[in-house]
Amino acid sequence: MRILHTSDWHLGRTLHGVDLLEHQAAHLDHLVELTRTEGVDAVVVAGDVYDRAIPPVDAVALLSDALARLAEHAHVVVTPGNHDSAVRLGFGDRVMRPGVHLRARLADVGSPVVLPPRAGDAGAPLLVYALPYLDPDAARHALAETPEGEGEGDAAPRPLARSHEAVMGAAMRRVGADLARRRAADPGVRAVVSGHAFVVGGLASESERDIRVGGVDAVPAATFGGWGVDYVALGHLHGPQRVTVPHVERAGAASRTVARYSGSPLAFSFSEQHQRKSTTLVDLARLAADPDAAVELVPAPVPRRLADVTGTLDELLGAAGEPHVDDWLRVVVTDAVRPAELYARVRARFPHALQVTHRPPRPAEREVVTAVGPGRDPLDVARDFVEHVSGHAPSDAEVAVLREAFELALAEERSA
Repeated sequence: MRILHTSDWHLGRTLHGVDLLEHQAAHLDHLVELTRTEGVDAVVVAGDVYDRAIPPVDAVALLSDALARLAEHAHVVVTPGNHDSAVRLGFGDRVMRPGVHLRARLADVGSPVVLPPRAGDAGAPLLVYALPYLDPDAARHALAETPEGEGEGDAAPRPLARSHEAVMGAAMRRVGADLARRRAADPGVRAVVSGHAFVVGGLASESERDIRVGGVDAVPAATFGGWGVDYVALGHLHGPQRVTVPHVERAGAASRTVARYSGSPLAFSFSEQHQRKSTTLVDLARLAADPDAAVELVPAPVPRRLADVTGTLDELLGAAGEPHVDDWLRVVVTDAVRPAELYARVRARFPHALQVTHRPPRPAEREVVTAVGPGRDPLDVARDFVEHVSGHAPSDAEVAVLREAFELALAEERSA
């Protein structure tokens, strides 16, 4: 069986005020076509489908259309992440069309979506254990366990520690117990876990929301090992990457587990400009024998590159800026004096510039902190500030403007 692993769509997100919905729609078109042409059996979406708990109407409509089109070619298993509202995303899970499985309830942790083999295929089913984002404050109670050594009737289940490691560990124990029972009846079943968390060893970007809630925010990779799971489809980190799951033996289940972050389909911050966005295509039949050959990273369409450009305004308006005219840009202008109409001239050259900053060169020097007391001449303080910010002393004309402003302020204060 083949699965398509994707996550972190963040439908409804903007990039420095730019609406990304059109580009997100293009990526979903790409996923539908990929699912159709590659014979995908299941599309696994590992959280953060929406960018916020109450998504805009256009984002809801886009998701509805995408799920319907994906379900024409494969089963679709979707879970919420830390940006989604589990209640809103999963409100229709019991009336959803066949082929679309929304798993948003903590009560379903440890109960898989059972996907039958292809028509005419005598193989075993695929089990997808889709874990919604496990917020420790809620999950530590919902996944509470009876202390080891005590019978179920001896004590009430105790809340887990307030950490992501504790709640994910409890979820995986439920997954492991259910999988062991099913494998005893059918040793050939394949198992995939979908989870949304920060796993130790993953490389973060600036655009991911901090998921710490006062407890430990990271989950050790060993949490997923030793349960007999074939593949862990992770969401949360926006850079596509593999996470090494160490060899762990638990109750005789010591199979090799491959874990990956699919990454986000688009770059959501300038820290992601060098990431190669992709979708993960996994051939489960080949995974145990050759994990590298079984996993294919399919490049995602790039609507517009992100780049940093730095130089004087003349340099940027000249040949140095030519390769970046169509990019989303973070522009740093290094003229010694701030050019007139800086922002308008930069935008005329680079219509997709998102940030424009004037940063004049200044010699490396030790920063001197000067106390400003009541005896200092306000005009001297203003001169020092201009020099500190711009890198040069104010001109005579600028000093005249500052003096006039102070005199007007004093006059208004005297007449008050």
